[in-house]
Amino acid sequence: MTDATDTKRDWRDTVFLPKTDFPMKAGLASKEPGILERWERIGIYDRLREQRAGRERFLLHDGPPYANGDIHMGHALNKILKDIVVRSQSLLGKDAPYVPGWDCHGLPIEWKVEEQYRKKKLNKDEVDPVAFRAECRAYAEKWVAVQREQFERLGVMGDWEDPYLTMRFESEAIIAGELLKFAESGQLYRGAKPVMWSPVEKTALAEAEVEYENIPSTQIDVAFEIVEAPNAPELVGAHAVIWTTTPWTIPVNQALAYGPEVEYWLTEVEGKQVLVAAEHALYTEFLRRVGKFPSHDEEAEIVATAVRPSQRPDWLNTKLSEITDLKKYKGSDLAGAKARHPMHKLGGFYATPRPLLPGDFVTTDAGTGLVHMAPDHGEDDFLLCKQYADELGTSELPLRPVFAVEGDGRYRENWPWPVDKSLSVINKKLLAPDGPICTDLKEVGALLSARNDESTRHSYPHSWRSKAPLIYRCTPQWFIPMDKGADPVAVDVPSPFGGELPMSTHNGPTLRELALDGIERTRWVPERSKNRIRSMVDGRPDWVISRQRAWGVPIPLYVRKKTGEYLRDKWVNAAILDAFREGGADAWFAADHQKILGDKYDIDEFEVVTDILDVWFDSGSTHAFVLEARYGEGVRADLYLEGSDQHRGWFQSSLLESCGTRGEPPYKAVLTHGFALDDKGRKMSKSLGNVVDPLKIIQESGADILRMWVAQTDYFEDVRIGKQVLAGTSDAYRKLRNSFRYMLGGLDGFTDAEKVDVKDMPELERYVLHLLGDLDTTLREAAEKYEFDVYIRALTDFANEDLSAFFFDIRKDCLYCDAKDDAKRRAYRTVLDTLFHALVRYAAPVLAFTAEEVWQARFPSEDGSVHFLEWPQLPDLSHDRLDADWAAVRSLRERVTEAIEPYRREKTIRSSNEAAVTVPELPMDEVTLAELFIVASVAKRDGDVTVTRTDYDKCGRCWRHLPEVAEEGALCDRCSEVVNP
Repeated sequence: MTDATDTKRDWRDTVFLPKTDFPMKAGLASKEPGILERWERIGIYDRLREQRAGRERFLLHDGPPYANGDIHMGHALNKILKDIVVRSQSLLGKDAPYVPGWDCHGLPIEWKVEEQYRKKKLNKDEVDPVAFRAECRAYAEKWVAVQREQFERLGVMGDWEDPYLTMRFESEAIIAGELLKFAESGQLYRGAKPVMWSPVEKTALAEAEVEYENIPSTQIDVAFEIVEAPNAPELVGAHAVIWTTTPWTIPVNQALAYGPEVEYWLTEVEGKQVLVAAEHALYTEFLRRVGKFPSHDEEAEIVATAVRPSQRPDWLNTKLSEITDLKKYKGSDLAGAKARHPMHKLGGFYATPRPLLPGDFVTTDAGTGLVHMAPDHGEDDFLLCKQYADELGTSELPLRPVFAVEGDGRYRENWPWPVDKSLSVINKKLLAPDGPICTDLKEVGALLSARNDESTRHSYPHSWRSKAPLIYRCTPQWFIPMDKGADPVAVDVPSPFGGELPMSTHNGPTLRELALDGIERTRWVPERSKNRIRSMVDGRPDWVISRQRAWGVPIPLYVRKKTGEYLRDKWVNAAILDAFREGGADAWFAADHQKILGDKYDIDEFEVVTDILDVWFDSGSTHAFVLEARYGEGVRADLYLEGSDQHRGWFQSSLLESCGTRGEPPYKAVLTHGFALDDKGRKMSKSLGNVVDPLKIIQESGADILRMWVAQTDYFEDVRIGKQVLAGTSDAYRKLRNSFRYMLGGLDGFTDAEKVDVKDMPELERYVLHLLGDLDTTLREAAEKYEFDVYIRALTDFANEDLSAFFFDIRKDCLYCDAKDDAKRRAYRTVLDTLFHALVRYAAPVLAFTAEEVWQARFPSEDGSVHFLEWPQLPDLSHDRLDADWAAVRSLRERVTEAIEPYRREKTIRSSNEAAVTVPELPMDEVTLAELFIVASVAKRDGDVTVTRTDYDKCGRCWRHLPEVAEEGALCDRCSEVVNP
């Protein structure tokens, strides 16, 4: 028998220290690939589908990224967040499949293939379109394979064996079928109107493909001589002055616009009587009288104050008030007036006088209050000129687009202005103040000012792919109207899903009305994002769905040459879709169109449309060939989840496509996240050298660090990432991992036979179970609200503060030193088991790899996985009432710890076990408090907490200072009983 009074005995071999092979050092970068391989080996995704079959389904529909390069941090943020959502819904017991997908058509891929052509000095337009499309397909296939592997490495679980691709034949057939639904219901038209156009890429662009950059532009003031003015004859011979930042549109001018309620004054510039808005006239006349016009630097300085009365200096107000002798006109006085084009001597198009038209959009906050109209190159221009052309019936000028600018941005060769036709209208040489357009205007005395410097810098649209400037250009395009409802007569067409599906029959509501109503009936997360997309849809123009490119789904229509109407025949449409299913979209370019039309029609009477669909129509149709094709007709997604830029992109195109064909959105809820920025809040860019590569982070630290970072961020806003941010994430991860390691060690050898009923547990254990119940509620609510920053913070705070710093700290003495069958130790280990089962499940959606490692460390199984588990079932504590005010106890414990700390720093007391403390209140008995505070003794005394060094000796086994220890190193009563049973 061991001598319990032996003060020199080393009792460590009698202490029940935790045992586990689970390492503190994670080694995630090397360990995670092995976990991925095992998941693939056991078919974890398919097995989970089998297990959840018949359960409530949760569908997160994956927005397709472009297959054209390695993933970046934005991809990582998006895919990890989606995976956390899907895994958390699966944990809640739902069947939550995830079908990843890729957008494979369109300019991003076509542009990359063209780059290879340009390097070889080859012309893409000379290549057979089917051959070119095959190269685009191969390029997309390559990057789908690369990105798939990279997304899987992030721990994203999904149907990687059968993802959706917009370039699959079946997908292309369904996309074409969705377009034909619009055509059959009359929600499609071809028209010529200005659209955002890329001269570099030679195609129309959607708003979602446009980014804005501040650049200096040449700004000019041009005089148009008034030749008719029926309401103010004295204006004949005066000049209407326009201001523009697009000099290249002057050669296509067809009219001038004035504001009916604007006040105009007649002043003098370089010997010319000029008509401009009153405020502009004021500073122009002032400059003339002081002899400083037209010095542009000084003019700009005066303009900055003169057009803003509240900011004018007193001296300028005084001088301006002296100018009272100018002739004044109201805008309505200009009705019926005409002015001749500065280049009227060129004859032809330029010979006809330009009408002055009333425009409600004309303002005086910039420019001269008169606006030149080029219906080819501006939406306001187009609409105003069309309105008056329609009203006049016939006109000397068409007031219609004249298509002067070609797709590459150059004026067509036969355009009468003798400008260099080899220069694009975005070419700086053409646009410069000393360029050919300004020079020509100057030679005829019409150019009053021209400048291009920092003072002319303004926001200008650019292609987000080529980064080149864009122009508004009128071209024949296919549109889906926003303000026209579907035809009231239903037309049946063959469905891509088999059988017959009735076409949309929204007799009355327009697409805009349906979309706005759908927005109201959708849950938006965060809620404020609803206002953003609503304002976009409320004010958006008709949807331009055509592109003049090669790689994409063609618009499969036949247009009658005589009438311009497209063919609406359900049997022809059925033949088109059959051809698409068999040969994909390529079939349209190599088709025997007479065979498709059949004997009923003659192909010679039709134009075969060769434009392709906007890729946003492709991706907007994905709900049809992912949700409905896989899960049934009419199925909608529970959630769409993408970055905030998709309010004008995928969220909107999906909304419009589905509302136009089904009358409702394809989603029940939409979650928006921000962008990934560097640690200083800047956009990542190679030129700045601040790109944070997710693949490098995975290689160095593991995917779970990246996953935890995503969960920690307030991703409803833009998020930051960098070394310091990741260091904080790694620290939080280590603490949580250490909690799991402690639980695994503390549960070594635990079996169900050791469990204790909750009613038989000490109050501390029951209190911790109550805390676990509160955590469970918090996490459930956070998962339902998709607030995973709240989720992970609650989980880590619980593990660090409630467990490691409190419960584990207090009960380690019990775990190490109580007898193995002691009731309190058994209760503690029972709670540890409950905590383990709960926390490993809670962590699994975020720390997918680590949770698996933790689970396998305790329950090793080749076929098992933590991701097969469901939300934990906790003990029912609804009738359990705690006697103590544990919040007060913990507050007092913190005060005691703070009071001891100075003595520890001075080394007067090396361990809290050496402290004897007094407290002003006793929420429990002294012995229990001493155990909770981990001190030698607790006594009550009025005043603040006090600390002294105890006189008790230290037990040689448990190291507690207790009154029954006879001498230093001897055993306390408990330890003596344990070692001498």
